[in-house]
Amino acid sequence: MAKAPEVMVDAGLHEVRVTSPDRVIYPATEKTGEVTKLEVVKYVVSVGAALMMALRDRPTALERWPDGVHPGMRLAQGPQDKDADAFYQKRVMKGAPDYVETVEITFPSGRKASEICPTEIAVPAWCAQMGTITFHPWPVTRADVDHPDELRIDLDPQPGTTFADVVRVAGVARQLLMDLGLTGFCKTSGNRGVHIYVRIETRWDFTDVRHAAIAFGRELEKRDPGVTTAWWKEERGERVFVDYNQNTRDRTIASAYSLRPLPGAPVSTPLPWEELAELKDPSTLNLFTVPDRLLKQGDPWAMLDSTAHDLTPLLDLWEQNPVELNYPPDHPKMPGEPPRVQPSKKVASHWDENGNRIDGA
Repeated sequence: MAKAPEVMVDAGLHEVRVTSPDRVIYPATEKTGEVTKLEVVKYVVSVGAALMMALRDRPTALERWPDGVHPGMRLAQGPQDKDADAFYQKRVMKGAPDYVETVEITFPSGRKASEICPTEIAVPAWCAQMGTITFHPWPVTRADVDHPDELRIDLDPQPGTTFADVVRVAGVARQLLMDLGLTGFCKTSGNRGVHIYVRIETRWDFTDVRHAAIAFGRELEKRDPGVTTAWWKEERGERVFVDYNQNTRDRTIASAYSLRPLPGAPVSTPLPWEELAELKDPSTLNLFTVPDRLLKQGDPWAMLDSTAHDLTPLLDLWEQNPVELNYPPDHPKMPGEPPRVQPSKKVASHWDENGNRIDGA
């Protein structure tokens, strides 16, 4: 079969060359048609202004699915997963156009890297041409890469819970934020979860913001028994997990208006709180429906940058119970962190009071 000729797509200040434009990225489902590579690039451009609000001037990791999102394909979970079909790109690719700017970021290990820093819509459009499905921006801007300007609350449904459970918890979270004098903006994750963002002043480092997220999760547990901050899955039960570690350095969440690698090309979609409360099926928010919705209704996150909040109320809550929780497994061991071993496998005599393994135990 003859290869389809490349297509040029107008992306603001630049044209983006799309090769293999008819490559199927999302197969058709019972509810949605197939989606080609060209359609993915055009989608990115169509939501350009709103997408750039989420990405502009932020170091951004790319989730790349060069051959599309097909049954049986999987995402690499680390450098050892060399046979996976998709992967995270944390360093700028060789051969990037000259309009693709970068910023230097520091990983938890201390290593540094130049990561893509979108400044115009042609950048994510080119990334889509390179197989990017989901954009993962850091909660910082290049003006200050060590002090987040976002508190991110990731409500992650565990087995046995439903999307309705997450929506209920999101409503409780909204009220808690308001009680603390904070304004939250919600979006679907693109799957079964809900993300809530709070714009904050850039006065605190990643550790502080993570502690604020832990404090928030603990307060949410008090208000709703269907919430947990337990890091170990065996302890979570059928509850909604507040993933506080999404506020750790180099941990990121799919951006607003990012596609997700699931059947039907779902989109992580910002919503008014009232609409989230009535939403039954987040998969209806997808590549086919979101551009028209955005055009007719506008961006519910348009006012996200209007107020940068003081994080002190949550940090005061943290100081009332400054008990550290586990970091992600790829993060260096941190002071006061509990043992990195499943509770069911922990032998108490093998660990000291500071959570360090006793030599020879």
